[in-house]
Amino acid sequence: MNYLSIDNISKAFSDKLLFENISFGIEKGEKTALVAANGTGKSTMMKILVGKEECDKGSIAYNENIRIGYLEQLPQFNPEHTIQEVISTGHTDIMSVIQRYENALLNHVDDNNLNTKKELEDAISQMDALQAWSYEQRLKQLLYTFDITDLSQKVGTLSGGQVKRLALALVLLDDPDILFLDEPTNHLDMGMIEWLEKYLTQSTKTLFMVTHDRYFLDRVCNKIFELYQGTMYTHNGNYDYYVRKSREREENKRIAAERAGQLLKYELEWMRSTPQARTGKAKARIDAFYDLQEKAKMRRDNNELQFGSDMQRLGGKILEMDRVSKSYDDTIILKDFDYIFKKGERIGIIGKNGIGKSTFLNMITGKENPDSGTIVTGQTVAYGYYTQKGMKFDERKTVLETIKDIAEVIHYGKDKTYSADQLLAHFMFPYSMHRQPVSLLSGGEKRRLYLLTVLVSNPNFLILDEPTNDLDLLTLQKLEDFLQTYKGCLLVVSHDRYFLDQTVDQLFVFEGDGKVKGFMGNYSQYHEYLEEKNKEEKREQAAQKQETRAEKPVTERKKKRTYKEQKEYEQLAEDIENLEIEKAEITAKMQEQLDYQEIEALGKRMNEITDLIDEKELRWLELDEI
Repeated sequence: MNYLSIDNISKAFSDKLLFENISFGIEKGEKTALVAANGTGKSTMMKILVGKEECDKGSIAYNENIRIGYLEQLPQFNPEHTIQEVISTGHTDIMSVIQRYENALLNHVDDNNLNTKKELEDAISQMDALQAWSYEQRLKQLLYTFDITDLSQKVGTLSGGQVKRLALALVLLDDPDILFLDEPTNHLDMGMIEWLEKYLTQSTKTLFMVTHDRYFLDRVCNKIFELYQGTMYTHNGNYDYYVRKSREREENKRIAAERAGQLLKYELEWMRSTPQARTGKAKARIDAFYDLQEKAKMRRDNNELQFGSDMQRLGGKILEMDRVSKSYDDTIILKDFDYIFKKGERIGIIGKNGIGKSTFLNMITGKENPDSGTIVTGQTVAYGYYTQKGMKFDERKTVLETIKDIAEVIHYGKDKTYSADQLLAHFMFPYSMHRQPVSLLSGGEKRRLYLLTVLVSNPNFLILDEPTNDLDLLTLQKLEDFLQTYKGCLLVVSHDRYFLDQTVDQLFVFEGDGKVKGFMGNYSQYHEYLEEKNKEEKREQAAQKQETRAEKPVTERKKKRTYKEQKEYEQLAEDIENLEIEKAEITAKMQEQLDYQEIEALGKRMNEITDLIDEKELRWLELDEI
């Protein structure tokens, strides 16, 4: 079943054409992704599809009664509203139906007539269709999963990750027929990314998304639309399939262009030698010559990130951290952290949002001071620090002026130099963009420009805090190529698992309460280690339980329980029965309308009861065998 048809849509801002005459469709159950370079209009196209913006021309047609859900790249809520107010005033389909039902119920009570009765029946029917009766309970469960428990907290005090989780929870709760997700993994920690990945993989829901997370894209999507140089290409497969097919296409273009170039030389000689032949067959050959000329010009755009490095010499002493501690109020960031950094180390930093990863980087670079301990940086160290907040540009300046403010000419090696405009071209800023004001750049293009300002200083200790957010796939691939040949020290905070696998060979794992553990290997290796460790722990627990239950004493077993053991035996049976009753009561109570403090307390008690039942059953079995 076709859910959505897009026919010849175009969009331009001022004199900048984003896309023209684009057509494609989305079928029920398809999990599709849109891949394109920054600045080509991915987010704009998403907004057009969900009705947030109008296209200049073309048409968009939805199947009748299709409900859509839309997660913006940067969700916007009133910062003065509490989470509870955001939820209760949310303009979702389900909330609208609930409000309609409540109004109909109130009208029916006040004025019991045929009209209000019909209104109430319609509202009840809609409540049934959207399963809105369990809305509040599902909302609590979803927010609890997303670690959003304090509904009195103002949105303005939330981190970027918390705002993204709140917006995602509201979109998923609405249970739409088709989900539009714009960079859904941005600002989410790895635990949440993996939860969302599993949810979408197992779901039969129709999906259209923009993402730079290649593992997420590869595991979730079964179809990819690629917008490249004004043409929309369709790849019926995952990310690996798309990469293979796009490379094949570009290689075929390159071969065709080379052949056209060779033939062009021959045809050019003919054109010059026979100027009088301008009719009949000759005219057709002339037209073919101009077509051939255009074909020969077709080359893959080489304005890509091809950046060499001639970093400053790095001495023997790099960075030493000795018993470093840092905390904010009751939150402990670091506790007695020790590490001596060595040449060529490539370290990734992982951990939940808000655990102190960015604070750690700020202390290294001197932007924040530790509470105790020492941080000593070697005299030859030149930091290049790409922060998560980004750079504050003077948006009135042009792209070229922004780079020239840092360096007019960049020197590499003994005899190699780049001018500012050449460097911009290498960073996929074509010469036509150099005179544009920064204000006209997309969010991803600004991040790429910021990355360039960090790298042109030739740092020998590169620190990247969430570098993959808002960068397109081509930029990420080229950045990875650069980092794989980078000879200095590298420290990366990222939730992009693919990026970490490509760029680092060891990890700092921030576990909370000031604990940081080291791991030699990339993220996938660490994930495999955790899975194997969890399996081993479960195997050991199961073996211990089995061994305890099956174990028989070497000495002859007692024929009869003592009086004290008999009393304990009877009491255990009674305790187990009472615990099972309490467990059933809690299960029933959790289906009621509760606040989050009550849910959290009941969940904690449920875990305690489960442990007590296991413990008491084990002892009862021991006594039962006597």
